[in-house]
Amino acid sequence: MADKLSAIRKNIDKVDAEITKLVNKRAKLALEVGKTKNKSGGAVYVPSREKEVLKNVFAAGKGGILNDEALENIYAEIISACRDIEAPAKIAFLGPWATFTHQAAIKKFGSSGFFIPCSTPIEALKEIESGRADFGVVPIENSNEGSVNATLDMLVDTELYICGEISLKIEQCFLVKNPKAEITRIYSHPHALAQCGAWLGKHYSDAELVSTASTAEAAKYASKETYSSAIASEAAAKIYGLYVLQKGIQDGKQNYTRFLVIGKINTNPTGNDKTSIVFIGKDRVGMLYRLLGIFNKHKINLTRIESRPTKKKAWEYMFFADLEGHCLDKKVAQSLEELKKNCAFVKVLGSYPKA
Repeated sequence: MADKLSAIRKNIDKVDAEITKLVNKRAKLALEVGKTKNKSGGAVYVPSREKEVLKNVFAAGKGGILNDEALENIYAEIISACRDIEAPAKIAFLGPWATFTHQAAIKKFGSSGFFIPCSTPIEALKEIESGRADFGVVPIENSNEGSVNATLDMLVDTELYICGEISLKIEQCFLVKNPKAEITRIYSHPHALAQCGAWLGKHYSDAELVSTASTAEAAKYASKETYSSAIASEAAAKIYGLYVLQKGIQDGKQNYTRFLVIGKINTNPTGNDKTSIVFIGKDRVGMLYRLLGIFNKHKINLTRIESRPTKKKAWEYMFFADLEGHCLDKKVAQSLEELKKNCAFVKVLGSYPKA
């Protein structure tokens, strides 16, 4: 058995050496791309190109042991390291460290980026507008708890664009400082407490529930109190030195949060895109029905629509909508042009590759 293991490990070492050579070869090619972009003023992060890279990787890996998610995670780091050679990407995100937004930012940009934690989505936006950050990552909606209104509101007035999206499965963990201590207080964000209501009622019905600004902040508090715990991510446990007493305690196992990548660039069509818009209809009977009919007429699929008060006029609402396709696609362009003729206000927030 020892001889067999030794032979297998020698083969692994050979494969690792080959992988290292190929990764370095890829990095050299990335460096050449970077030099070419510097001469032409091209962007370092090009969502459509990275979408194409992953598509090719998935096709090459078809039938292998690793699934698409595993390949995507591996290539996020490879792409990140190669991009870092061109120019390190500066990423603002809704912090603090170890939040799910931080995890989403790493999933999209890899860990080689330079990350800037922000206390609000507006602060992240200002970091991009000022040039201190290249991109921002902010939450837009949760599959169980709905939309993040602060993000919706900030998209209306900014000149920045949505240039990408990230879908992250949310796995809430029960974190403690001392696994043997009797827990009397539980910290977490209100959404996380709501997502884990049934589990908490079954196991810690007498514990005090304390709301925090983020799950990462909850972990920070729990790390200082022996008889307290936090509902947060596994990443937060590593940063704050906590034990993961139990994983996946959320009531709904299909719990995803969608995040947006905000930046100054417009993305090219990839053939599998999404466009986000906001519009205000003219004040007349049947307005919304007629406006939605425009998309039906052009056979455009709306994947999401919701209303928010404009805050400028009583009982006036703006509508946020996501639709399939890129704003440069013929059918989408025609529907948007017709929409503008029938609305008081229309803004394309961005077209970007689907997550």
